[in-house]
Amino acid sequence: MDKSSLSHTKWNCMYHIVFIPKYRRRTMYGKLRKDVREIVRKLCEYKGIEIVEGSVSIDHVHLCVEIPPKLSVSTFMGYFYSKF
Repeated sequence: MDKSSLSHTKWNCMYHIVFIPKYRRRTMYGKLRKDVREIVRKLCEYKGIEIVEGSVSIDHVHLCVEIPPKLSVSTFMGYFYSKF
């Protein structure tokens, strides 16, 4: 059984998520940029979520992720919100 299938189903739940700091301040550069990248990578690893594509810009973060159907998008985002 591969990672994108359950006992009777196959799934491909891909979502495009954008994080924006308050007032879209240009704060994510240098060490903070590397830290955000590492935190996102580890949190996704803990929850079993695959990052298809992602980038950290100065004023926002783009993520294209595959979230398994057993985990809702709102739960995933709440998990991120509580950890940041």
